[in-house]
Amino acid sequence: VQLQASGGGLVQAGGSLRLSCAASGRTSSIYYMGWFRQAPGKEREFVAAINWRTDNTYYADSVKGRLIISRDDAENTVYLQMNSLKPEDTAVYYCGAGDTLLRIQRRMPNYWGQGTLVTVSS
Repeated sequence: VQLQASGGGLVQAGGSLRLSCAASGRTSSIYYMGWFRQAPGKEREFVAAINWRTDNTYYADSVKGRLIISRDDAENTVYLQMNSLKPEDTAVYYCGAGDTLLRIQRRMPNYWGQGTLVTVSS
């Protein structure tokens, strides 16, 4: 499975941004896809996950209500809609895919995409 993330950029506080992660290859092995982020000097953290078959979603408490994960089955793509962005959302965002929710929530997906940088200015 290959994952290609895109959509990062510079945005002002309060603004919005949408990240995309396109999956290719043996996508039938994917049960969950997730987003993670790593701010400068900090560990990578789990942000959100979606069940590829049921659309059930899961979020870190810090982003509930502001970030929304969704998917497009036809495009094999997962999105992260980021609203009401704050400077503390500044990080490199990564997508990942895995066979269990636990692997995603523990930041151990089976597959990683490359990062895309999101910078939120105050």
